[in-house]
Amino acid sequence: MSAMRSRGKGRRTVNEINMVPFIDVMLVLLIIFMVTAPMLTPGSINVPSAGKSSKPAVQHVAHVLIDKDGTVRLKTPNGEQSLSLPELGAAAASWQADQPEDSAVMIQADKTLTYETVVNAMGELQKAGVKRVALGVKSAAGK
Repeated sequence: MSAMRSRGKGRRTVNEINMVPFIDVMLVLLIIFMVTAPMLTPGSINVPSAGKSSKPAVQHVAHVLIDKDGTVRLKTPNGEQSLSLPELGAAAASWQADQPEDSAVMIQADKTLTYETVVNAMGELQKAGVKRVALGVKSAAGK
């Protein structure tokens, strides 16, 4: 019994976390990621550029022209008229109702104009039920 007593007195409880298993797991995970990373293929996004469309251009287009001072004009093959934003949606929807299914309304805004004005114009067209809305961009040749 004296041997057991002396043996029990010599031990102390360890109040620390053993980091060795944690480091082992981290090294195994690191090796797995290093082996599998070259096998992953990165995804690529094909962003279209202006002037390189695979579809033919729409024949029936109305243009919403927004100047740098915020003036909104609707230009159709029948003519051009100045409108307020609330009037824009109704005028574009009535124009599109008389056109074929593939007709579109294209918004062309001044580059110094705030993004909010363009989004408001898109919102008015959407509220009025305009089916196809496009954003006009400068072509690469027009720079």
